[in-house]
Amino acid sequence: MSDLTPSRPTGHRPTPTRRALLVGGAASVAAFALTPGQGAAAAPRSAPAYLRGATDLSLDATRVRTWAADTWRSLVAMTDPKTGLPADNIPESLAAGDRSGYTSPTNIGGYLWSTIVARELGIITRGEATARLIRTLKTVHGMEHHEPSGMYYNWYDEATGKALTEWPGSGDKVYPFASSVDNGWLGAALLVVANSDRAAGPWARRIFDRMRWDAFYNDNSDPAHQVRAGGLLHGGFFPFEHNRPGGVYQGTHIGGDPVWLTTHHYDTTVSETRITTYLGIITGQINPTAYYATWRTFPDTCDWSWQEMKPVGETRKYYGLDVYEGAYTYRGKRVVPGWGGSMFEELMPDVFVDEATWAPNSWGRNHPLHVRAQREHGLIDAGYGYWGFSPSSNPAGGYREYGVDPLGLGPGNEPGNGANGYFSDQEMTNYDVGFDGCRPATNPSPTYGDGVVTPHAAFLAMMHEPDEAYTNLLNIQTDFDSYGRGGFFDAVAVRSGMVARRYLSLDQAMVMGAIGNVIGNDVVRRGFSTSAVEKALRPVIGIEEFGASPVA
Repeated sequence: MSDLTPSRPTGHRPTPTRRALLVGGAASVAAFALTPGQGAAAAPRSAPAYLRGATDLSLDATRVRTWAADTWRSLVAMTDPKTGLPADNIPESLAAGDRSGYTSPTNIGGYLWSTIVARELGIITRGEATARLIRTLKTVHGMEHHEPSGMYYNWYDEATGKALTEWPGSGDKVYPFASSVDNGWLGAALLVVANSDRAAGPWARRIFDRMRWDAFYNDNSDPAHQVRAGGLLHGGFFPFEHNRPGGVYQGTHIGGDPVWLTTHHYDTTVSETRITTYLGIITGQINPTAYYATWRTFPDTCDWSWQEMKPVGETRKYYGLDVYEGAYTYRGKRVVPGWGGSMFEELMPDVFVDEATWAPNSWGRNHPLHVRAQREHGLIDAGYGYWGFSPSSNPAGGYREYGVDPLGLGPGNEPGNGANGYFSDQEMTNYDVGFDGCRPATNPSPTYGDGVVTPHAAFLAMMHEPDEAYTNLLNIQTDFDSYGRGGFFDAVAVRSGMVARRYLSLDQAMVMGAIGNVIGNDVVRRGFSTSAVEKALRPVIGIEEFGASPVA
């Protein structure tokens, strides 16, 4: 799909979505199906928060540390003791035999930074942390990967470290794929370890130093495959024979044998994929213009009226590029949207880079506003009584991408077009205020149904609203059968009371990362954002002014 076509965004999504990359297509959907389990569909055990009229409580660091210790227990249960590789997911049993049988670079990265957090919080000793890190890194160092770029493939067997060629259970063929965002999270974790553990650090650095982020960077040097001025990152590439005819082309950005690069490029700023752009910028392999080539919103013209709503903003220039600083209007505030309006898109890179401090006029505005908008959506607009919306397990089975529809670029008004945004309830209730002058509103004041909240979203929000997020999590724990030996289960449908009684390693790792920053003295950010990283990245992102505002 051409980046220059105004009728659809290039970044979303001819290649697999986040969990399609992290859970693995149609075959894995079946393998991943969740059953409610005992008590999952029961009504809340006490009056919901929106009926209690509860006020926000001050964050209790002791309780939060207990949450972290239990979350760490689930990550240990997912991890093979010989390879040190974590499985993608595990049910509430936490039994070794119930591990998913597959893992990804993202999952491995999450386990690495979670180990640093567990050490910082005193959950494990320094010696145990180092032993765990070295065991994992030695395995990763020897795993099959694309050697010219140093990039890892999408799926491995956590028990052996071998790249998967068949999907566990179904036997469906797996085509090795090097994902730019998957490798981005592994790379971020490697930097954290390299700067946080003296004994394991050299192993992490050895792996990181062979990773070529420019392997994903389309800088427009090929006239046959042009993208937006400044260049964009491919979704990834297939190094071998693949099953994506029409969605790839042969080429290379780093020399050597060509690979099959995706024609899909990530092209939105509020996205988890910006971590990969950050890594390319700080290593000098990607031009800072790539950061400004991505959309804040799409333009405010009728050619783009398929997007969620008409943005407001003005155009500013950075690094010689014109950037439309658009924002969406929701509940009297202006927020720069992500594709789906999820906490994951907005805040996961913030676990590693203190974006609000380094970029006070962009992320310093948007992060608090996004969190506040999610909270107001759950408590006021939708009336769920709870909040925190992000891709997670579906309590009814499988996996789904949840978010706040008005905070996402993806439209909810074109069923079946493959470009729908994310929704906050099981009914996929669409919020549609139209596009002034181009498209009429169809549902400006919706009535929402069975909202689905995921604890990892609230933990991410804790970095910006600690007391509000803490209260929300305590209410989720109190009101639902939502907590097990491995911490919070992955998601809760708050009106039916159904619970996805499963732990996902990435979601648990986000919990650990956020807790490590909130009560662990910014341990993850300290590991990633060294003075050298700050020198390379802060001037790039720090000059921008978003169109975000607390007043519309």
